[in-house]
Amino acid sequence: MELLSEIRADALHVTVGEARIDSAVAIRFKERMREVAIGGPSRVVLDLGQVTFLDSSGLGAVVAVMKLLAPGQRLELCCLTPTVAKVFRLTRMDRVFTIHDDAGAAFAVASDCRE
Repeated sequence: MELLSEIRADALHVTVGEARIDSAVAIRFKERMREVAIGGPSRVVLDLGQVTFLDSSGLGAVVAVMKLLAPGQRLELCCLTPTVAKVFRLTRMDRVFTIHDDAGAAFAVASDCRE
């Protein structure tokens, strides 16, 4: 599971470098996310811009990652492709997660908070 991570505006920006998060990669996704997020900043922004397919196992993995984070950390999402956004809407998970249209919007939130 390819995940690229960088600290950006006091948050951890994690970009999924794969087109699918499904049952074949869900466990590896959770493990890699735990590795990159452990001990990181309080905001973890998961960039799903390259993900074109997310099944129920993938959705469950994203929810599991949210639960795996430390108590002071929160998972936010950005750059959802139309198909992935539809999965979040249909399952009402769009009400559980903070979802930003793009990475710029996700990190503008952080700079607005410091002003």
